[in-house]
Amino acid sequence: MSTENRVEATAKNIEGKIQEAVGEVTGNPKDKAEGQAKQREAAVEHTVENIKDEKKEAIDRSY
Repeated sequence: MSTENRVEATAKNIEGKIQEAVGEVTGNPKDKAEGQAKQREAAVEHTVENIKDEKKEAIDRSY
């Protein structure tokens, strides 16, 4: 897996958590929803990278 992709997904997740918290504190539902959406995007990116890793490991084991 690309370390860069994982770092970007983790940063997006953290950004989303912060944005969600700010939206909660300020009572801004738009910020809260956008923060939650960023967290979901980050989760999808992590899943994609995990699948790539699993495929690569399976290919490496077959040789």
